[in-house]
Amino acid sequence: LLALTVVATMNTFCYVSAQQGVAFIITEDIFNEFLKHRNDGACAAKGFYTYNSFILAANRFPSFGNVGNLETRKRELAAFFAQTSHETTGGWETAPDGPYAWGYCFKEEQDADPEEMYYGRGPIQLTGKNNYEAAGKALGYDLINNPNIVASNPTISFKTAVWFWMNPQPPKPSSHIVMIGKWSPSGSDTAAGRVPGYGVVTNIINGGVECGRGSDSNQEDRIGFYKKYCDILGASYGSNIDCNSQRSFGA
Repeated sequence: LLALTVVATMNTFCYVSAQQGVAFIITEDIFNEFLKHRNDGACAAKGFYTYNSFILAANRFPSFGNVGNLETRKRELAAFFAQTSHETTGGWETAPDGPYAWGYCFKEEQDADPEEMYYGRGPIQLTGKNNYEAAGKALGYDLINNPNIVASNPTISFKTAVWFWMNPQPPKPSSHIVMIGKWSPSGSDTAAGRVPGYGVVTNIINGGVECGRGSDSNQEDRIGFYKKYCDILGASYGSNIDCNSQRSFGA
């Protein structure tokens, strides 16, 4: 049986299976439209990221893209694909079909230190020994001794990305809880300008580099992907989509 998750809308509860819920919004056609040039000959990840691998990974996390009303669910999935598309983009300003048609072009960090085992891999560019160890324990894989499986097995690759998305790393909340509107900023968050919205997700992922310094080209790229994907899904952007005035977590 498919795992079930409870979705609360107003005073009514509906039950959505993980596969039906995510696949209802991210159909194979939508997946291909989002990631139009991922299999271009110029992309190092050509042939790696598949729709079936994404759906298999999504099934491992029944709440992913399945909590809240349809608008909320669309917005979370747009945010997930926007952040991961930025992390793996092969686009440029004048690229064919625009800069936001080239997500998932890479599966490994570009110019990684060859002496570093735990460099960025997969859609979220999982980085660092601690993240590999924690993800491996949660998912049941030995990522410490075999980190390259994140760049050789597409389902495991997607699982690490969704794992990162779904799990908090205190003092950071999870990206999931932010995008479903369930994150309540603490006093220190409020003092640091961290408010609910897509901007906080960028802060969670790379705030130390991109947030609290006005407009940043990398942050703007994340926003560009997000707006495009929301538009494709017919979802609004929500409030606070940038982190221009937010201090990073732990700063």
